[in-house]
Amino acid sequence: MDVESLKKVEDTFLAGVYQKLPVVLVKGRGVTVWDTDGNEYVDCMGGYGVALAGHCHPKIVEAIKNQAEQLITCHGSIYNDARARFLEKLFKLTPKGLDKAYLCNSGAEAVECALKLARRYTGKRGFIAMNRAYHGKTMGALSATWDAKYRAAFEPLLQGFKFVPYGRIDKLREALTGEEAAVIVEPIQGESGVIIPPNDYLKQVRELCDEKGVLLICDEVQTGFGRTGRIWASEHWGVVPDIMCLAKPVGGGIPMGVTLAKSEVMDSFKKGEHTSTFGGNPLACAAASAFLDVLIEEKLVERAKEQGDYFKAKLESLKQRFNIVREVRGLGLMLASELRFNLVQNVVLGMLSKRVLILYSGLNTLRFLPPLVITKEQIDKACIALEEVLEEQSASLKAGI
Repeated sequence: MDVESLKKVEDTFLAGVYQKLPVVLVKGRGVTVWDTDGNEYVDCMGGYGVALAGHCHPKIVEAIKNQAEQLITCHGSIYNDARARFLEKLFKLTPKGLDKAYLCNSGAEAVECALKLARRYTGKRGFIAMNRAYHGKTMGALSATWDAKYRAAFEPLLQGFKFVPYGRIDKLREALTGEEAAVIVEPIQGESGVIIPPNDYLKQVRELCDEKGVLLICDEVQTGFGRTGRIWASEHWGVVPDIMCLAKPVGGGIPMGVTLAKSEVMDSFKKGEHTSTFGGNPLACAAASAFLDVLIEEKLVERAKEQGDYFKAKLESLKQRFNIVREVRGLGLMLASELRFNLVQNVVLGMLSKRVLILYSGLNTLRFLPPLVITKEQIDKACIALEEVLEEQSASLKAGI
């Protein structure tokens, strides 16, 4: 099937809910992906942060192949060896005090579990979420997601949600009455453009939740597993939540989500109250076990810090050169460049033409979520392409095009 036929099939039969880039990818290894014509791309998109260990890592591929020949599905009502091995490895890495896990299939599902769990444990119904927060698009997760462009068409959503400005502990203190089940927060806001809070903010949120008898939920779907240069982004501020939501990279590319919680919180669920047919299936667990091995053996957390510092310095140098770049933000390999003009579509497509894939946030922020295995040479290639695109966009603005 030729490229145009492939595109036509998807456009004809798939729900039109994605803003498509005009490229068909067919292969990936590490940070490199290939299209149908054999063109190579540096992938700084990483499946929206999924390919943290790189595309098709050999150890993860081998684990998937081996498990596929043994057992692919095993419902949670039956014990399974692959699931047990994954849980043992996971709880060697989780923050102290988060002792129980619920396994599911995505970040939104992990958030849905967290919201239900908070209500179940506390007996209270209210929640406080943050302005510009993104927690997913299922009905519960969407209720905690701030942007009206996602919410408006589907209201009424779950009742009892209030939003306060992110990073403003005074506004949270004004809003928090103690009648809420939980406060839900991203340690670093991802979809809103890599927004890092004030240095003492997350610790103050933790203290305020304790004072008011309210649970703290940290959504680490995008920040977890080393993305920011620490295994958990909340570690940067010495905070352990009551509930933590994980997903994106944990399955090594296979869909998986995890909700972690303190034992007394998770044990409030009664049998049958929250289950998933595919949650914790052997294939996902085998892939996730291999991913955790790679994360530790290849020191990917340390690589995120080292390569992230290098990448951020390159982006900062471009900011100094081009006035259209307002700000560079990020920790580890979770980075963003905010532009002064609404140019992201032009820049993303310009980067694509130069064989580099990047993300965006809104109309004016570029995002970079590359695999943690990215090399300095690949970072250089991406930044050279960005320099050329910014040069083109600056020239167009000056010419009034």
